[in-house]
Amino acid sequence: MHVEKNICESILCTLLDISGKTKDGLNARKDLEDWDIRHDLHPYVEGMRTYLPAAPHSLSKIEKKIFCERLFNMKLPDGYSSNIGNCVSVEECKITNLKSHDYHILMQQLLPVVIRGLLPKGPKNAIFRICTFFNKICQRVVDRENILALEGEVFETVCMFERFFPLAFFDIMVHLSIHLGREVRLCGPVHYRWMYPFERQMKEYKGYVRNRGRPEGCIAECYLAEECVAFCSGYIQQRIKVNTKELRNDDFSNGIILEGRPISRGTPITLSSDMLESAHRYVLFNTAVVELYLEMHLEELKQSNKCLAKNSNLLWKRHVQTFSAWLKQKIEFHTCTNKDFHTLKWLAYGPRINAKRYSGYIINGQRFHTREIEKATQDSGVSIEATTVCRASAKDNAQVVDVVAYYGVITDIILLDYHNFQLPLFKCDWANKGHGVKVDDGFTLVNLHQGQSQYEKEPFILASQAKQVFYSRDSNSSNWYVLLKAPPRGYYELEMYDEKEDTNCVLENMLDKNIEDDNEGAMLCKF
Repeated sequence: MHVEKNICESILCTLLDISGKTKDGLNARKDLEDWDIRHDLHPYVEGMRTYLPAAPHSLSKIEKKIFCERLFNMKLPDGYSSNIGNCVSVEECKITNLKSHDYHILMQQLLPVVIRGLLPKGPKNAIFRICTFFNKICQRVVDRENILALEGEVFETVCMFERFFPLAFFDIMVHLSIHLGREVRLCGPVHYRWMYPFERQMKEYKGYVRNRGRPEGCIAECYLAEECVAFCSGYIQQRIKVNTKELRNDDFSNGIILEGRPISRGTPITLSSDMLESAHRYVLFNTAVVELYLEMHLEELKQSNKCLAKNSNLLWKRHVQTFSAWLKQKIEFHTCTNKDFHTLKWLAYGPRINAKRYSGYIINGQRFHTREIEKATQDSGVSIEATTVCRASAKDNAQVVDVVAYYGVITDIILLDYHNFQLPLFKCDWANKGHGVKVDDGFTLVNLHQGQSQYEKEPFILASQAKQVFYSRDSNSSNWYVLLKAPPRGYYELEMYDEKEDTNCVLENMLDKNIEDDNEGAMLCKF
């Protein structure tokens, strides 16, 4: 944990050339002169002044400002991190008062995004590789074979830093990173041993101090009083729980709302016929209790019309148009008393035209807000993986069914009323898959300002399907945003959550690249 923090701090201070903290200065350049290496970086004197040539990692004043503006303007999801923008000074191009967890977040995901397009290939790849290394060893589940491979790759990463960064950069913390892979391989996941829980507990103990002259006595008395209250409360019949804090983004059990809970005042609305039909159709096609009837309806359509059996496009179109009415008629002839059939019966009957609109919702341990809500956090980004029929062009007849990821922002949160229960839906503006999503240098870029006419008829998803993402804008004049994924906190949806899918894709790509010398075209030998 502290190794990661110190290395990240050294990288930031060296890139921004922060006085007193940078590893690149006059003494560092004189070290190169004493060792008679890297002659292009040796200091030279002109008149009464000493000048330092620009190093590969050096940023111009404009680039430093872009670096700080990206961090300052970046909004993160609720509970993901502190507001790092409060620690950034754009005018002075400085970053101060970052906590250990802030450095952890920067090293894990944000730093590769911030330096995108600002550094040459060599130092950029070196930073990407060290970020990938810390990202992989901090996963909740680690593979010993992969960790063994990382132990060899971290040697190459340190060698890359030696080629582009000054000698003063290589303190004991950079050396210790070589041994972290072996520690993880022998001791298991890092989060069982790092110091974040202990530092948070020490912060609580500091709050016990009332007399600065006797801090130990204050901590001892407050801790003893708290233990006594917690012990005695166990013998009181109607008691208030002590030392148990409810999770901020926890779901509360509710007999009416099936999934999650709203966090804002509901506004009654009347849905149009088209919107009601679209929302109800999406619920039917994405609910587990209806899957059997979806297959039954498709088989009945194939048997009733031979043309539909031969034309898959026409079959699916007829299936979408007639399924809701067919299901409502089908359920009337079935009699069953189990809970699933009770839910299925009300789903087939359809929702009320009157619904409620909310601006905030909590589900799966994550907090979502609509795009119009201006906050210090960014909680409106969502993604979903859907099974879609794909083809290369309009003339291509060879269609392939594949899983496609869609990215967008929440514009509305609607609670559909199915008479006996309520079901939350997110209405979203989705990025155009053809022209609104691209991959550039390993980063997934999303255009959130293109026309959304392609998905106007199908804007809804179930709240339980939404995976939270957030976006970092390249610049104020650009319509493209870098996509970043926010892994869920706690133990929510562990069955379907895959950490390998939620790590930044650029980090995965950097380790597979050959280490090339930008100046001489030479290949660095593996040890």
